Amino acid sequence: MRSTTRGTLAAVITGIAAAVGAASPAAAVGTVPVPVPLEGAERALHMELPEVGGKIPVPTPGAPEAPKFVEGRLMPERAIPRVPVNGGLPGADLTAPVPHLLDDDFDHLGLDAPAADVRTLTPGLALDAPLTAPKPGSGALPEPKLPEAGVLLPMVQAAPGADLTAGPGL
Repeated sequence: MRSTTRGTLAAVITGIAAAVGAASPAAAVGTVPVPVPLEGAERALHMELPEVGGKIPVPTPGAPEAPKFVEGRLMPERAIPRVPVNGGLPGADLTAPVPHLLDDDFDHLGLDAPAADVRTLTPGLALDAPLTAPKPGSGALPEPKLPEAGVLLPMVQAAPGADLTAGPGL
């Protein structure tokens, strides 16, 4: 393949990748907004209904942990590595009309719970073979030993929050 053909092919592939990336705004944003349309019900019922909306996070997998070789073991420390998956908890926006409970100035109640980041690690597995490592220079065969197996526990880390407000016509 000539260099001009390779350059043209690379330009076409780059253009296609850029078009696919631009066509998916959810991947760039991290959350997908979800509106709940209630305007038609408000007109049909002739009353003010709550305004509801939300945000659904898009999970993104990360790179798995690299295996770590330890002296004296035949297999790496993490035979099946834990994989990080970052995403989030869904968010919600709610504004609801309430009768004048506290005062004439308080006729709406609002709840804002933004989408919170969640970092996780999938479970993993640590194994060791039922043989000892061969001793260098001795020429002896490895000796049998009890096999070792362990589960690497999953991890979940998040810090969700919410804001509750009351006021006139939020």
